[in-house]
Amino acid sequence: MYYSTDIDLKPGELEKVRTAKRRTPDQKEVHKKLNRYYQKADNIIDKLDTAFSFEKFDEMYHEGRDVFNSVYYAFKKYIDDLKAEERTGTAINYDASIKSLEDFKKNLKFTDITPSFLKKYERWMLDNGKSITTVGMYLRALRAIYNKQDIDKKLYPFGYGKYEIPSGENIKKALTLEEIARIYNYEATGTEAMARDYWMFLYLCNGMNVKDFCSLKWNNIDGDILTYQREKTKRTNKKPKNITVSLKPETWAIINKYGIRSVVRENYIFPHYETGITATRKQEVSQQLIKTINKYMKRIARNVGINKNVTTYFARHSFATILKRSGTDIAMISDLLGHSSLGVTENYLDSFENDKIKEQTDVLLSFNKKAQ
Repeated sequence: MYYSTDIDLKPGELEKVRTAKRRTPDQKEVHKKLNRYYQKADNIIDKLDTAFSFEKFDEMYHEGRDVFNSVYYAFKKYIDDLKAEERTGTAINYDASIKSLEDFKKNLKFTDITPSFLKKYERWMLDNGKSITTVGMYLRALRAIYNKQDIDKKLYPFGYGKYEIPSGENIKKALTLEEIARIYNYEATGTEAMARDYWMFLYLCNGMNVKDFCSLKWNNIDGDILTYQREKTKRTNKKPKNITVSLKPETWAIINKYGIRSVVRENYIFPHYETGITATRKQEVSQQLIKTINKYMKRIARNVGINKNVTTYFARHSFATILKRSGTDIAMISDLLGHSSLGVTENYLDSFENDKIKEQTDVLLSFNKKAQ
């Protein structure tokens, strides 16, 4: 294939540029420019190796940045892959990460990423009002991209003794049974009632997330059992796990109230996704529904005297925590949540136990109360 160099030379002039022992300043400049083109093409061909195609070569050749060292280019390629797999939510997170990193340093290169750089970026984020949770999320994305590159392990900037990505704040997001009862018995109408009912459905259905809720179809239900796979893992390399939900009279009441009855088993249960909806549109619809639920749930919580910022996350965390405190085996909780391992579930539940520890150990001071 022909690639223009934007250099116009007659055959004799080109020969002089190539072979002259003493080049003029102009000839030297042209010679350097041509060599840069040749070197870039050779590097790309070496990188593509057996997977060469002109489509891939063309994309990399016309990229203005150093494709072998550009953090932006590596993010862009991975985001394109995520979109192709319809993992839109993850793609949005990675896009936010690279935008933030590029705001901190334009034309960021992998050689720039050192423990010192990462510490400065963390401080810059915090100074600009971002949370430590956001810092951790963005830098975990950067680490995942970094790990995909063929970079000398001696230069690896992450880990003990180098730079450790901060963990998010352990903010408790679980409600007690008594608080859930207040929400359930709250008198609501209109959109407020819908938000309350949807939240209760998420809670009762194994702490389901909103995207999975919107994706439910009638063929997911068999009798009083609902089985589904998480959208989060359905299109990844991970083997999707079936999550089994026991439908209660309360969940059936919500299905009957809001569901769109259909004899076509492939149709969606709830009226939020339509047949043929794109991955991008799914993301937009589910995010808007999350905002709506959260808006009204915060209002309901205030009205019933719950001093917590109740969101859809509380439904999932409350489901897991209440089961644990009732004595349910962690292996069962892990299976119901659709977690990949018991370790994930144990870490997930760990931050909710401080209140329970305090409550249980108060008995140690019971002698003092008797004395009083």
